[in-house]
Amino acid sequence: MALQCGIVGLPNVGKSTLFNAISSAKAEAANFPFCTIEPNVGVVTVPDRRLQVLEQLVNPQRVMPTVIEFVDIAGLVKGASKGEGLGNKFLANIREVDAVIHVIRCFDDDNIVHVAGGVDPVFDKEVIDTELQLKDLESVEKKIQRLEKIAKSGDAKARKELETLQKFKQALTDGKNARSVEVDKEDLEAVRDLHLLTIKPVLYVANVDENSIQSGNKFVDQLREKVKEENAEVIVLCAALESQIAEFEDAEEKAMFLSEYGLEESGLNRLIAAAYALLDLITYFTAGVQEVRAWTIKKGWKAPQAAGVIHTDFERGFIKAEVIKLSDYEKFKSEAACRENGKIAIEGKEYVVHDGDIMHFRFNV
Repeated sequence: MALQCGIVGLPNVGKSTLFNAISSAKAEAANFPFCTIEPNVGVVTVPDRRLQVLEQLVNPQRVMPTVIEFVDIAGLVKGASKGEGLGNKFLANIREVDAVIHVIRCFDDDNIVHVAGGVDPVFDKEVIDTELQLKDLESVEKKIQRLEKIAKSGDAKARKELETLQKFKQALTDGKNARSVEVDKEDLEAVRDLHLLTIKPVLYVANVDENSIQSGNKFVDQLREKVKEENAEVIVLCAALESQIAEFEDAEEKAMFLSEYGLEESGLNRLIAAAYALLDLITYFTAGVQEVRAWTIKKGWKAPQAAGVIHTDFERGFIKAEVIKLSDYEKFKSEAACRENGKIAIEGKEYVVHDGDIMHFRFNV
């Protein structure tokens, strides 16, 4: 299950620079190269140290990491909710992604004009929020109109949905995002078919200058204060610097370059890790001489569901799963040694998969 994140932002905030850096990123742990699906969609491997550990232990013919897709969504302008600029394309693309990466300019540069005439991260955030909220409000109001007649006829389900929709309408009218509305999980069915834009999880990327990577700056502080009520994460990075980092093919040279700026890893790596956490995703592995591979699943999935991402037959005919913990694999150096030392657990259909599990499925169809 490939994760797809849409990169959004106002013009001249560094959105395209970040996307281009992502597009140039080299796979660090495997032989799966960067590729482009469309002019505005990039696919890059997810860095994972555990894959390197397994590769050294198993010495497989190939290593297959999991991947993440980034979509460079058309720049938004005020009035996009009414179709201004590339508004319709922008909004349609956001509906298709799993999470939103909102890039916000947090640097001064007289050579790069800001659409508002000056750097103001709170203004940037509010412009995009407002446009998305207006579009969502339009969708909610249309559904309310459709359901009101049905509800008046005594339809209990319609009345229940109307109650939920009214909560979303109120929040959006008050200038709040749909993700801030607290409703029971089953009540979310009332808005599921609307594919609301502001209900999607969001990460904020503060694009700073090179001197602000470590400690941030006043613009980053303003942004953090603004998003505090959303309980959202702010990733601080320098898109221009990420472009340089992406050019390194040699791991040692890259590490030296990062250390010059006091960094242990690239901003892209931190962004991917944050996106996985945001969507409650974890990784399990399969390991054999032919292939060592990473698989992405939702946190809390049970063994049959996890098996299903390999092939639907694995889930349909699931019998059991053999599970090795990575720490045991590292200690005993091989699957055979883990078996001899009783470190392979036999798990059934109710087993909840943990991040980092090494799994082998038994099935029959």
